[in-house]
This record gives sequence, C-alpha cells and structure tokens, in this order.
Amino acid sequence: MSNVLYEVKGNVGILTISREKALNALNSEVLDDLNAALDAVDLEEIRCLILTGAGQKSFVAGADIGEMSTLTKAEGEAFGKKGNDLFRRIETFPIPVIAAVNGFALGGGCEIAMSCDIRICSDNAVFGQPEVGLGITPGFGGTQRLARLVSPGMAKQLIYTARNIKADEAYRIGLVNAVYNTEELMPAAEKMAAGIAKNAPIAVRHCKKAINDGLQVGMDEAIVIEEKLFGDCFETHDQVEGMSAFLEKRKEKNFINK
Repeated sequence: MSNVLYEVKGNVGILTISREKALNALNSEVLDDLNAALDAVDLEEIRCLILTGAGQKSFVAGADIGEMSTLTKAEGEAFGKKGNDLFRRIETFPIPVIAAVNGFALGGGCEIAMSCDIRICSDNAVFGQPEVGLGITPGFGGTQRLARLVSPGMAKQLIYTARNIKADEAYRIGLVNAVYNTEELMPAAEKMAAGIAKNAPIAVRHCKKAINDGLQVGMDEAIVIEEKLFGDCFETHDQVEGMSAFLEKRKEKNFINK
C-alpha cells in the first residue's frame, strides 16, 4: 500500500492517501491500495475510520487525468466501475467513516468524500465537480451522491458549471458538517471518531445500516428495516451493559462489540 498509510489510535483507524506530489490524485494503483487498506481494518477492534490526504494542500485533487486521457469508451466505463465499487464499499463499510478534507477535494476527491458518512473540512478546502470542463461526466458517483446530499438543483448547478466552491459555501449548502482551521482539522476528526468509538459498536453499525438502507426505500419499508435492526441489538452484551449502566447511574461502560 505505497499510496495509502494506515494508522491505529485506540479504536480509531486513520487512512491517509499519500501521493502528495500529485496532490493525492486517484489512479488505479491508489484505488487498489485503498481497497487493500480496507481489507486490513480489524473490524473486531476498529470502531470508526478517518479518511484524509497527505499534506495540507490537497485531500484528493481528483482522478488522475494523465491516466484517463487515453482511455477508450470501454476502458473509461471500467475505470468508472473501479472507482464506484470502491466508493460504494466505503459508503457501506460496516463502521462509520469520517472524511477530514484538507485542501482540494475536486472530482474524484469530492466523490470519495461524499461516500463517507460525515465530512468535515479545513478552511482552505475547495470542492467541485469540474468534469464537464474536461469533456466527461463525474464518474465515481458524483451525479448521484451530490444530488442526494445537497439538492438536485444545487447539484446540477455545480456540475453543469464546473464551478469550485470554498469551505464556507460547502458548509452553507450542507456538503460538509463543520469547518475548522487547518491545524484543528485532524484533532477535531480524531475527537469525533473517538466519541463515536465510545458508543456501543453494534448499535452504531446498525444505525449506519438503517440510515443507508432506509434511504433507498419508501417509509413503510424503511421503518421495517429499523425495527429489525433495533430488535437485533437486544440480547447482546453491549445492550445489557448500556442499559445496566444507565439504571445503575454508572458513567463507565464496558462495550465489547458483542
């Protein structure tokens, strides 16, 4: 995984895309390394992931245009599938993933951030889907996730105009949850991840699945999904421990992911 660094801090895993000279642009090798990094995550121990980019200038500047420039139609579609398969894996990964967006998040960079559960960014962050200026469409889920996260009208405006937006506008339209000074971004991400990791892991995972799956269906089906996942929490050690701690007025809770 020469292009991706993986670090563990307690129950939190930190994935850093490390191709700084290319502004962490995504090529086939980076996508493969990210898949391998996800394979390496110990889901028995790790309860939340942070995804970020090396350096302070760029989260992910986009997909590698040099690699894409000579693709045939079939190769272009295959490259889109390669990215989409990985980003969908991130989106449906059992544990929450926080994108800590430092600097440029353009094209594939914006798209990989949108596949994460939560996005926070530095005040120098820049988001955009510039693909139509290159003669292509967004290919890693940008046309789908942006419309779902902000609004169809705002997504169409950003995609059709290929206009980049700064951190404050990304926050205003709901693309990111919070904006921090550059030096505060990773501490804030780690604090958020640690807060998530303190909660009952089975319950957190079930909440992620309930939200993701429920958004794909109507409300009548969605509440059935929630009911089943709610019921599945019972008779676990963590459910008994969490409720016992509440009833006993204990602040410390021994959640063991079982």
